[in-house]
Amino acid sequence: MRLNRYLARCGIASRRHADELILKGAVRINGRPVRELGTLVNSVDHVEVEGQTVQPPRELTYLVMNKPVGVVTTMRDPQQRRTVADLLPRGVRAVPVGRLDYDTGGLLLLTDDGELAHRLLHPRFGVEKTYRAAIEGRLSAEDVRLLHRGIRLGDFRSTGAKIRVAAVRRDHSVVDLTIHEGRNRQVRRMFEVLGHPVLALTRTQFGPLRLGALAGGAVRPLTQRELAALERYRRPRVELPRSKRNTTRTPVTRGTS
Repeated sequence: MRLNRYLARCGIASRRHADELILKGAVRINGRPVRELGTLVNSVDHVEVEGQTVQPPRELTYLVMNKPVGVVTTMRDPQQRRTVADLLPRGVRAVPVGRLDYDTGGLLLLTDDGELAHRLLHPRFGVEKTYRAAIEGRLSAEDVRLLHRGIRLGDFRSTGAKIRVAAVRRDHSVVDLTIHEGRNRQVRRMFEVLGHPVLALTRTQFGPLRLGALAGGAVRPLTQRELAALERYRRPRVELPRSKRNTTRTPVTRGTS
């Protein structure tokens, strides 16, 4: 890449002004001043302008995948099972934000934006995750109450969950459950404690991201609206005084059976 174009990409100046900076010796490449217009620069070169290192903004990758059941949420698997890396387009470098179990499908965010990934996974941000679960039997009023309050799962107690019963069949129910944590097999463990083993599980939402009609195994880039919605997680979280927090429970709603 020509040096003046590189400086323009860095936001230092227009190409014409960049040429002026080069001619007056304000630009160094790998410690040496450069005064020749048309000088080429590559990604491994160290470029300085008036003593300050400059770099163009890195183009980051943000993808949503509909992870199928039977795919491992890792980039490599010693057991040679199929991984999410096998579903990515050739040449794309992005890693999963969190994980979905081998036998759980649905929405998975992948990115090379480490800062954003860290914030989305940090417990203090409480990013909501919604799952659609097919479970054995029917939830009782007491089951719903316990899910709203939080359930002791041995090593930790879950925070209160939001729940919506989408359908009730003769021998099973379909339930949408929204939680804030992301512990190992948490949703399955919550229903098992209540005596309703999970028959099938799909994550349908992660924060502002929704699975929608994305086909199993398919991958798509995030929309500009989705990227803008994720940006709020970069800002420091402001804790409300306890007296101003909304402590109203979300009532259970039932869909058609």
